[in-house]
Amino acid sequence: MASHRRPKSPSRARVTIFGATAAATVALTSQSAQADPDPTVDEVREEVDRLYEEAEAVTEEYNGAQEQADQLQAEVEELQESAARGQEELNELRASVGAVASAQYRNGGIDPSLQLFLSADPDAYLDQASTLDQVSGKQAETLRLIEDRQRGLDQQRQEATDKLAELEELRARLDEQKETIQGKLNEAQSLLNQLTAEEQARLEAEEAAAAERAAEAARADRSDVRGDFVDLPGSSRGEAALSAAASKLGSPYVWGATGPSAFDCSGLTSWAFSQAGVSLPRTSQAQAGVGTRVGMNELAPGDLVFFYSDLHHVGIYAGNGQIIHAPRPGSSVEYLSINAMPFQFGTRVG
Repeated sequence: MASHRRPKSPSRARVTIFGATAAATVALTSQSAQADPDPTVDEVREEVDRLYEEAEAVTEEYNGAQEQADQLQAEVEELQESAARGQEELNELRASVGAVASAQYRNGGIDPSLQLFLSADPDAYLDQASTLDQVSGKQAETLRLIEDRQRGLDQQRQEATDKLAELEELRARLDEQKETIQGKLNEAQSLLNQLTAEEQARLEAEEAAAAERAAEAARADRSDVRGDFVDLPGSSRGEAALSAAASKLGSPYVWGATGPSAFDCSGLTSWAFSQAGVSLPRTSQAQAGVGTRVGMNELAPGDLVFFYSDLHHVGIYAGNGQIIHAPRPGSSVEYLSINAMPFQFGTRVG
């Protein structure tokens, strides 16, 4: 089996201006950036990176909460539908007991011994009396069933009420997370707007050039030794997911999006693997628990790759030391060097 040589630490500061770089200490805060009328390009670059990284971390929290809210909503609807069906059955049971009770009331006005004495056919009467006893016993059983059904119905309704309250709290949390994400994105855009048009164009050109270099490396013959990487064979499903992700190159990043026309980081990986017949959890942190964990020197094309200590960013290893990922707002699905962010580990799925 071929072996990897661990990649060298990148000597340059960054590959892309918008990749998350807040692992390093950033001296510039958003307040000081706003107070400084002329922030340098490097200051803007670092602060924007930090804000986008923070926004992405909150986005993954939002994705997890949204998934939980969807599950709660489905549970509430199922409980409500079950309660409605239970109420219909309860109404039918009560109606049947009421009908029998009315019939007995109408026919029970004469003392049973007198009815037997006056009966023209005593044997027939005795048969009827036996039948009435059986009906009475069945009625008692039905009443017990009604009582049980009513208790179950009350329990279902209370459970639905509790879940609805939990859902409302969760939705309030989602609203707060939306505001946090949007606030950080607005702050980042405000910083970028302080640059001149020429400076912005230069940064965009640098990012595009870096993405093109990464794409060329990913497309290169994987049997070649490129830099410090020798790719190992991957899983067939991972390869299929990689092909699906590559078909979405250029699709815009939209936080909270899961495709097929826009994605965030975990939205891209979950969509790509779904095309390969694999269902992944929604968030990057949850996806990190799926499959077999592998290190940098064991990576194969199609492996999931995770970045930052809290695992808030995920992509798919594309080979030759490159990944494919959905990077950040304002950008699109692209190739990127695996060394551009703090790599934690990979996982092999399928």
